[in-house]
Amino acid sequence: MAANNTSAFNCRAITGGTAWSNHSYGRAIDVNTVQNPYISGSGAVYPPNGAPYVDRTRTAPGMIHAGDVAEHAFTSRGWEWGGSWDTPIDYQHFEKP
Repeated sequence: MAANNTSAFNCRAITGGTAWSNHSYGRAIDVNTVQNPYISGSGAVYPPNGAPYVDRTRTAPGMIHAGDVAEHAFTSRGWEWGGSWDTPIDYQHFEKP
């Protein structure tokens, strides 16, 4: 994540859990992980170098915002966006349940 890689297939457990992640089945993608960090229920930010991007009033290149082209491209096709979750908040994450 710290390297800001966009990735899809990754056979692993859900962050902080034991169940398989949708990444394990090729049904999830993480986009621009630094500009779109994961925020745990306790407030930890991953990757840590994504902390400045927790401020979603920013409009830096690569950031995903509700209603923008990237969010619409996925959600209009039935994908869920982790940026709309209450906890954790996963701005980088899209998944097709």
